[in-house]
Amino acid sequence: MREKLLYGAGLAAFLLLARNILVIADLPGEAAQGAIFKIIFFHVPAAWTAMVAATAALTLSILFLKTKDFRYDAAAVAVTEVGLAFLAANLVTGSIWGRVIWGIWWTWDVRLTSALVCWLLYAGYLMLRHAIEEPTQRATFAAVFSIFAFIDVPIVIFSIRWFRTQHPGPVFLSSTGSFPHDWTMVLLWNWVALMLLASILGAIRLGQEETQREIDYVRRMAHAL
Repeated sequence: MREKLLYGAGLAAFLLLARNILVIADLPGEAAQGAIFKIIFFHVPAAWTAMVAATAALTLSILFLKTKDFRYDAAAVAVTEVGLAFLAANLVTGSIWGRVIWGIWWTWDVRLTSALVCWLLYAGYLMLRHAIEEPTQRATFAAVFSIFAFIDVPIVIFSIRWFRTQHPGPVFLSSTGSFPHDWTMVLLWNWVALMLLASILGAIRLGQEETQREIDYVRRMAHAL
């Protein structure tokens, strides 16, 4: 049943992404930036998806520390890996966009720098997990580190409101925003597609983590005998 749901969700995500790509391709270029501006329809939803994953990882880590239920630990690592992939997509698309508009691949802007730090923190979370073999200690240390890493998430989100640097100011949920309504709907539909894709990847990764936990349990029992 679980596999059928995943296949169905995967098909829905593929069809929605294909539909969105066709719609985005048919949109006119932005007056000042031209066609490269269309990268926003992937750049921004990828960032939103990564931030949702980080929030989920925070919640799951707190729940693990409270309950010591390893299902929360497995879910936390699954959503962290998926979020890390989407944050990487955000950084890459942002660099491509910056190369065309600013003439450089990277600048130490507050938004860009805080997003890179966020990626490094969650990559460090995964490295920490690989460095600790004992399951309870690994899950506990990882949960604490995940809570610490989340400190950077609000900085990433609000940096363009708190600081006036090279990155453009907010165009969504802002009184100064001027993003057309029909384009906003296209962007939101693409976010739905990316969130669906992230959910599928998270579910697949969670299944792998649960299988690995069962293998670890059998291995420990074998060593005990």
